[in-house]
Amino acid sequence: MFDLRRHEFITLLGAAATWPLVARAQQAAMPVIGFLNSLSRANLAQLTLENFLQGLKEAGFVDGQNVTIEYRWAEGHYDRLPALAADLVQRQVAVIAATGGEPSPQVVKAATGTIPIVFMANGDPVAAGLVASLNQPGGNATGVTIFGMMAVGKRLELLRQLIPKPGIIAYLTNPNNPNREIDNVQTAARSLGQQILVLNADSDREFDTAFATIAQQQVVALLVASDPLFFDRREQLVALAAEQAIPTIYYLRAFSQAGGLLSYGNSVTDMYRQVGIYTGRVLKGEKPADLPVMQATKFELVINLKTAKTLGLEVPDKLLALADEVIE
Repeated sequence: MFDLRRHEFITLLGAAATWPLVARAQQAAMPVIGFLNSLSRANLAQLTLENFLQGLKEAGFVDGQNVTIEYRWAEGHYDRLPALAADLVQRQVAVIAATGGEPSPQVVKAATGTIPIVFMANGDPVAAGLVASLNQPGGNATGVTIFGMMAVGKRLELLRQLIPKPGIIAYLTNPNNPNREIDNVQTAARSLGQQILVLNADSDREFDTAFATIAQQQVVALLVASDPLFFDRREQLVALAAEQAIPTIYYLRAFSQAGGLLSYGNSVTDMYRQVGIYTGRVLKGEKPADLPVMQATKFELVINLKTAKTLGLEVPDKLLALADEVIE
């Protein structure tokens, strides 16, 4: 005799068994964003990552709802970037957001000529070979640049206003960063008649060596280059500068918030938002070749008065008046 209740149970059981398959199929149908960053997740300010997600949301995408994000973090180790980029390419993600600044965009560009790329650059993306021009990128990449290397001359001028006596100013740079900010430093130094001591560091051990050299050479101030590794190790750098009692200027607000004396540069939070917006537009079908590279133009000066007092420095009133934020 045919058992109707048993038949219904088996039918329901069969349907239940297919639910996970359907759910996985729906999830697999979501576009996947590859998010490659030169920094570590722990050291990337949560607000900054939230701004990327906010930009995506403004473009109509929410992680876990209609898009999936695969995160890859180099943690300041640039030699890890090629393998991380290759992994995202192998996974055939829909678009790669190459963030955190150089050399992330260059590595991704070398890894794929077909997958759309939305980058965050510090230098000149045309000179770096990322795009043909700012207005018409012409390839598979577009994004946001701050032209941060152009601001380094201003940082040098600001630093000179604070040091009590003339002398050698050190420039700490990562030799593995391709943005060529050092060229602008040397040009600005020549125009100001300023002697510069270039110090290279790409590891924690070399940071200690660089600051030992600063002490030996009787350097009067320090200019820290725009570099993701330095941002990732900002607390360590600020602590070393404090130990040496060396007036130091950095390129992002977060350094001053961590105790650094001065910072002058762009707001990266808005940059991440713009990268999120462009990433969403690419997912909707727009081509990077047709999306002009955006240029961040707003710069902010942050002064840490508490650190200035610890160093025994008198901050001129005209400099305080220019500051966007004064930390007391």
